[in-house]
Amino acid sequence: MIKIEEFMQLKAFARVDALLLTALWTVSFACVTMIGAGTMGNLLALATPFFIGWRTCRFRNNVLGGAISLRRAYAYSLYNFVYASLVFALVQFVYFRFVDNGGFVGLLTDTMKAMAPVYEQNGISRTELKQNIDMLTQLTPIQWSFVFMLQNFFLGALTSLPIALVCRRRQ
Repeated sequence: MIKIEEFMQLKAFARVDALLLTALWTVSFACVTMIGAGTMGNLLALATPFFIGWRTCRFRNNVLGGAISLRRAYAYSLYNFVYASLVFALVQFVYFRFVDNGGFVGLLTDTMKAMAPVYEQNGISRTELKQNIDMLTQLTPIQWSFVFMLQNFFLGALTSLPIALVCRRRQ
């Protein structure tokens, strides 16, 4: 049974590491959207589980004396994702609201138009594709941020379990 002090400690350290994760995601997002270094941005995004695993092991070794249960490792990893998703949604909202000017939606729509033959081979008509593109162009900055935040929540909940399995250690 986890004590309230230990739970508060876990959340406090997770908030600090979540800020580091937010910085990683922000650089990744900037590479994809503004710099044009999409491959580098994607690699940084794919490094997320390794980064969280590393931070969880540091928490285990430096704070908990080298032992962490599966449940605590899962909670630590999950809180990292939750906190980082919230802060990153704020970063994305600022970007979409004040910096983007439709560039991100343009990138997505151009990609969807270029992939139209592939979509058609998989049973999606041009009319459906056009409707989807039109729907994307109508999303507001807060809606874009919310979509990405929910995606990060979901992927974080799924990814936290394998991270916890790898990082757990008994005394």
